[in-house]
Amino acid sequence: MGNEPRLGSKVFYKIGEVSQVTKLPAYVLRFWESQFPFLKPKKSRGNQRLYVRRDVETVLEIKRMLYEEGYTLEGVKRYWARRGRASAQRVKPKELAQKLRGNLQAILKILESHS
Repeated sequence: MGNEPRLGSKVFYKIGEVSQVTKLPAYVLRFWESQFPFLKPKKSRGNQRLYVRRDVETVLEIKRMLYEEGYTLEGVKRYWARRGRASAQRVKPKELAQKLRGNLQAILKILESHS
């Protein structure tokens, strides 16, 4: 883990900084943006890309998948699509509590009707 890329404590990173950290040319980063809709850095008023830490971590994960694990571009897209659907299906705690409460009330009614 000694050769892990180092990110500072900045809020935004320009494409050149991300290129240095990830050891990927800027054109690769721009190409990946066109391929992966979930990789969308913000743009400054001057139209410069502004990556946040999460974007850089995503780039590093894509790089690992493509270069170390042997995924294809399509394979990475499928992986992230499945991952996105899974996180979109997560239920909020309040909704879960309401659902459980309703289920428990229904169970209580059934039990009361049998006694």
